Amino acid sequence: MHRLFAGLPVPDEIGDELVDLQKDLAGASWRPVENFHITLRFFGEIEFVTARELDHELAGIEARQMQLKLSGVGWFGRREPHAVWARVVQDEALAGLAGRCERAARRIGLPAEKRSFIPHVTLAYCHGTPLADAMAWSERFQTFEAGPFWADRFHLYESHITGRGPSRYVAEAEYPLV
Repeated sequence: MHRLFAGLPVPDEIGDELVDLQKDLAGASWRPVENFHITLRFFGEIEFVTARELDHELAGIEARQMQLKLSGVGWFGRREPHAVWARVVQDEALAGLAGRCERAARRIGLPAEKRSFIPHVTLAYCHGTPLADAMAWSERFQTFEAGPFWADRFHLYESHITGRGPSRYVAEAEYPLV
């Protein structure tokens, strides 16, 4: 089984700016800079044969390069924060690429994604973080901006759960944007 997702890599210089946000939040398990990405579609646990079919479908996606920007921060988990993130400014090309990844998943028989696409870069997973703390952290960094930067490719990543520390993400395939 392979735990897979499609995502856009975050350039190193943007990652360096994101690291500056990783402080002063109780219960935060900060992600390492090498894990920063913009998830296009999480596919979940997939058998090898299905992963090959998915790779074939993703390789057929035609999408243009796009310029992206980060602006502001937020958290998931309305009353019980489970992740904090940097917001990716909505972009028509980005939403289109995410939609193409969704359609690729459906063509190979994966269930539809139930959550709306909210472009972001996860900075930390939260464990017992009080809502007031997440709100204060978010308020402190609400004016954060980074970029713009060019996205010229996306990857099929595999998430390797290590048992100790953060998961490790490995780009198993790369797909150019034209």
